[in-house]
Order: sequence, then C-alpha cells, then structure tokens
Amino acid sequence: MFIISVRSHYDSAHFLRSYKGKCERLHGHRYEVEASLSFEEVGEGGMAYDFTDAKAHLRAITDELDHQNLNDLPPFLEVESSAENQARYIYGELKRRMGETGEHLLYVRIWETPNQWAQYSERALWF
Repeated sequence: MFIISVRSHYDSAHFLRSYKGKCERLHGHRYEVEASLSFEEVGEGGMAYDFTDAKAHLRAITDELDHQNLNDLPPFLEVESSAENQARYIYGELKRRMGETGEHLLYVRIWETPNQWAQYSERALWF
C-alpha cells in the first residue's frame, strides 16, 4: 500500500461551550492539518496521486477556516469546535470535494500545538 500525505494550516479562534476551564474562553491556535490517502498501486508517472492536487483540495478548506472564529461558522454552530470535530469536518469536506478519489482518504490529523493532535478516520487504523 502507498500512503501520501499533505499538510496545510490555518489560524483561527474558538471556544468550547461545554468545557469548564481555560478553553471555555475565546482563544486561538495555529492549526496544522495533515490529510493522508492510501492507494494500492501507483499510476502513470510512478505517483499514487498528485501532491499538488491533494494540497489544493486541502488548502481550499483551510482557507475557509483561516482567521475565523470557528464557533461562528455553520459546521460548529451546534457542534463543539474541538480539534476532534474539526478533524471530522475537514475529513468529510475533503472526501466530498475529491469526488471518487475521496474514497482513498485515510485520515485527517489536526495539531492544536506541536505536542497534541486529534485524528479522524472512517477506517480502523493500526499504525
């Protein structure tokens, strides 16, 4: 199996409505996002999928989140804007925007800080 990954980032504010502690107040992060796709074979030119295309799809989503208060955006009006829910949202959006290629989406991982991340996948992952 071949796995390719691309990364992007966005700077956004959010707060957690159901959390008691510092994160219930408005604060910001520089979110780093990794999206990985898996393929059984490589295509013509020896590539499983073009990094440029994968980055463009991911960047289109992160551009919409950049410099926003995530709690004001429709995906997070009724759902907490946690890293876990952001990962699930980006996964779904990326899968939808990639069309048939979206079936190869393995996971989306979001770092809130260099030392902590959340990941979403529709597949059981063992690595």
